Amino acid sequence: MLNAANHPLPGDPGTRRIGYARVSTTDQDLAPQLDILHARGCEPLYSEHASGKTADRPELANAMKALRAGDTLVVWRLDRLGRSLPDLIATVNELGQRGIAFESITEAIDTTTASGKLVFNIFASLADFERHLISERTRAGLAAGRARGRMGGRPPALTLKQLREARLLLTDPDATVTAVAERYGVSRTTLYKGLRELAAKEAKAA
Repeated sequence: MLNAANHPLPGDPGTRRIGYARVSTTDQDLAPQLDILHARGCEPLYSEHASGKTADRPELANAMKALRAGDTLVVWRLDRLGRSLPDLIATVNELGQRGIAFESITEAIDTTTASGKLVFNIFASLADFERHLISERTRAGLAAGRARGRMGGRPPALTLKQLREARLLLTDPDATVTAVAERYGVSRTTLYKGLRELAAKEAKAA
């Protein structure tokens, strides 16, 4: 859940509004996002061309390093920040723990407000519910397979759906690669290979 840290109001002495902009390909224009962020009082601005599926976003890393308690990180739209809902929630929670606010202009979300915190807590609850639902379905499937005498669990090759489910399960801090691999009846090596292939396929499609 979003940390309910006390944030100074935007515009208070010592606070900054730091903007982050991203587009997926080099032929897309960053200018519209940067203009909006500048108009909202953001300075400095960090921007980059990077697929939303990749974890390698050096300018986002630079923005995160530059942020201090009392600052606000501002983006044009939620999907500019997170690669996925769990990734977005983790980033915003990290900001909250550091005493940093978050604002998304398009969705009118501002974590300095009670309504903004509520929206993110709902997002976090939905992501957690989906993880548990996938986990329960996986356990039920393996149990049914064993009851039919299929002791090996699932076939060694994972489908795209299973890989996406496994990736979501691994966003849980308490989950381990070994445990997730066992749920699907595959080895750690098979799971790692499948996740790498999934990431490569999504990056190519972005």
